[in-house]
Amino acid sequence: MTSLKVPSVLKVTGKIVLLLGCLYFFICSLDFLATAFRLLGGRNTSKVFSQSELLKNPIVGVMLGVLGTVMVQSSSTVTSIIVGMVASDILNVPQAIPMVMGANIGTSVTNTIVSITHIGDRTEFERAFACAVIHDIFNWLAVIVLLIVEVTTGYLFHLTLAITDGISFQKGENPPDVLKGLTRPFTDIIIHIDKKILEGWSLNQTEYLNETSILKTCHVMKPQDLNGGQNVSFSDPEVMDKPCGYLMAYFGLPDVWLGAILLVFSLFLLSTCLVILVKILNSMMEDKMAAVIKRVLNAQIPYVPWLTDYFAMLIGAIITFLVQSSSVFTSTLTPLVGTGLFTLERAYPLTLGSNVGTTTTGLLAALAADGDHLQATIQIALCHLFFNISGILLFFPVPFMRWPIPLAKVMGQTVAKYRWFALFYLAFMFFLFPLYIFGLSLIGPFAIYIGFLPLLILSILIGLINVAQSKRPSILPDWFHNWDFLPEWMRSLEPVDRILNHINCCRKYQDRNEPLQDLPKSALDELGEVNDAFEMSNDKA
Repeated sequence: MTSLKVPSVLKVTGKIVLLLGCLYFFICSLDFLATAFRLLGGRNTSKVFSQSELLKNPIVGVMLGVLGTVMVQSSSTVTSIIVGMVASDILNVPQAIPMVMGANIGTSVTNTIVSITHIGDRTEFERAFACAVIHDIFNWLAVIVLLIVEVTTGYLFHLTLAITDGISFQKGENPPDVLKGLTRPFTDIIIHIDKKILEGWSLNQTEYLNETSILKTCHVMKPQDLNGGQNVSFSDPEVMDKPCGYLMAYFGLPDVWLGAILLVFSLFLLSTCLVILVKILNSMMEDKMAAVIKRVLNAQIPYVPWLTDYFAMLIGAIITFLVQSSSVFTSTLTPLVGTGLFTLERAYPLTLGSNVGTTTTGLLAALAADGDHLQATIQIALCHLFFNISGILLFFPVPFMRWPIPLAKVMGQTVAKYRWFALFYLAFMFFLFPLYIFGLSLIGPFAIYIGFLPLLILSILIGLINVAQSKRPSILPDWFHNWDFLPEWMRSLEPVDRILNHINCCRKYQDRNEPLQDLPKSALDELGEVNDAFEMSNDKA
């Protein structure tokens, strides 16, 4: 018996070691992805944050927060930059509040990208994409509601002002960086950037205006050549900068090219690690261990089961505080939901806790401001914290108000049927729509309201009608019980899907001959209805 157990123990141990190794390099790939966006963004990031005239419009502020976070790939970094801008009198607190809201939205682009790596399997893709977009949906809903409340009442501004008014603050320490301590030995071998330059550009600090690259440089002593290269004296050295000893320092390429190379490398590393990670998890799911793991991860606290979700929220906040990145935490959570280890209902409070945990970076960065600006910086950091807490109070304690869960499930079912829609969603929600609003802002504030408010009102009306159609159809006219009165292209993605089905590069994602068990339930129901109709026609014949 002992001899039979040894290979089994070694096999399980090997899987665990490989799992941890893949998880380590997966997290490193997220770090590389963030660095690639920073290199590609460069000074454009500072331009995004320096349009102070435009920031008088709160909608523009939200979109700039989204774009800035997509560029930097870290809401913590963006919030720290915003805090620094408040400390430098570039922004005031009311202008900074919408930007902080937008930063919450932009940070969820990473886990959406991670979910797309599951596109080869419909079932996993449905679960993983739903887990990814539940973060987006919560942030968008919270921003829509709380931005309106903030503009009309100044709720966050007055609440945080009451807390900070009259309190004596002392400067704080930098936040702990546990995750960086683990990944830095590997990532610094590949590339090392200087975040101070990026923040200096954003804050228009004069000592960084002449910098052309955000790559980390080392100060070395350069000897003067006094006699045309014949006699070199080291008595009068001057300081020069040169790249430190990391791999990409020797490429000799501009930041944009290095960013493009690093982006390809990071996506390759991310995809490879994720594929191996999912295969290992799937192999473990086939064992008896799977039932134990799922039972533990999705268990309820005895006697007080309603506390389980709040405990999960606390765990999400603590882990995010330790790793200092909500993107890393939620991106790691996405494949776990995709493989079925976590349910979407359990992932939701973990994600909300992660949103709260990421606010600690801005709070600790605010404590490092000088005394004259300390109250304002603490106030904007608290605005970030109370924005997330307010969003949780709106969309979590009351089960009926947990709208992100059913909406995320609908999105998961949609991309399981039309997998190309995931790429459209990613491009539209994180790039095209924010850029559209930013473009309108260049015309003027009136153009923003003309181009944005009708879309918002239309979206709200469609949502309300959908709810009425499913819950209370009796309050609607008979012809309004469904959307069949509209042309097909206005109520279905099927026309676009038929067009893409004729494109060779997209055909592999339009395979209609997949096993029925891989199709989402909604598609199976439609097939059942078609089959019933066919049998009835045969009976009549």
